[in-house]
Amino acid sequence: MRNASKGRYHGLTGLENEHPSVDSRRARPSYSLRDGAPTDDQSVGMRAPDISSLSPQERADRLYNRVMLLASQGKIDSVQFFAPMALTAYQMLSPLNTDQRYDMGRIGEVAGMFPVARAQADTILRGNPNHLLGLILEARLASLAGDTAQLHSYERRLVAAQKTELAKKRDEYVRHQDDITSALAQARKSLGIKS
Repeated sequence: MRNASKGRYHGLTGLENEHPSVDSRRARPSYSLRDGAPTDDQSVGMRAPDISSLSPQERADRLYNRVMLLASQGKIDSVQFFAPMALTAYQMLSPLNTDQRYDMGRIGEVAGMFPVARAQADTILRGNPNHLLGLILEARLASLAGDTAQLHSYERRLVAAQKTELAKKRDEYVRHQDDITSALAQARKSLGIKS
């Protein structure tokens, strides 16, 4: 069950385009939005699914999964095509919970929409300064910006918060376990901490 978070991000207009991974627990098959010649994500003879019958959360999840898959395949043009649709789908879910904010932040990150990603990370950390997903987003953004000092700061906070935060068994931690495991391993390696 998703929990509503306090606050809401209102400014996704006027964004300039400024690491891909797919959460395997949430991955769903993807289909092309066009008919005709099959693409690499469309089987011969399959048509695009009718998403009009999906709930708003299901639409957002489908678009998130599509963007993450495309990013993992290095298809940046397609990521930039679908990312605004995905962000709009998430905006329609307000008020957003932490899991939804993390998803929006990841979409912003892989699409090069860093102000979106930073706004989501900031909102998550404003609600809980030790939230693992907020720390992970901030660390990724610092890495992409080449800011090693900030990266190490967020990585230290992530490692320090791990035990206490994971003990809370938050739903979003279960859904994004792969991201958390990967980020913690990277932080330990980066900081020279042995497991």
